[in-house]
Amino acid sequence: MVHSAGMLLYRIDAGVLWVLIAHMGGPFWARKDEGAWSIPKGEYDDGDDPEAAAVREFTEEMGSPPPPGQLVPLGAIRQSSGKRIAAYAVDADFDAAGIRSNEFEMEWPRGSGAMRSFPEVDRAEWVDCATARSKLVSGQDAFLDRLLAHLAQRSIVAREA
Repeated sequence: MVHSAGMLLYRIDAGVLWVLIAHMGGPFWARKDEGAWSIPKGEYDDGDDPEAAAVREFTEEMGSPPPPGQLVPLGAIRQSSGKRIAAYAVDADFDAAGIRSNEFEMEWPRGSGAMRSFPEVDRAEWVDCATARSKLVSGQDAFLDRLLAHLAQRSIVAREA
């Protein structure tokens, strides 16, 4: 089974919950918007610490370490692909416009024999929770529900938009 870990940065402004999401890079996602965004995340090996992996992957995909803050475990989900993703929420601000993602190589166009580099993440944005639900890949909206439940437990009022 493939394991990934990621971070869901959030902030509350005038009672509205805002989250930081990342648009997946590469030619497959280039012209897609709805269902083409993710929390900043990446794979880790069995036995690795998922929290440390979440911090490492955020740094690789955003180009700088996550801002300081308490990591709140949001548990794990299993995507339709079978990948298991663990997520951690952090109440923090971050400059979404200043990301510098690492890159990956792939043959493109397919069958051409030409290898090209693409950023893992081509942009990041702060969006309200309701917008995030339409933009995130299937299944990751569960992290939004868990974050809202965590905030409610702490008597923090936050609405989706």
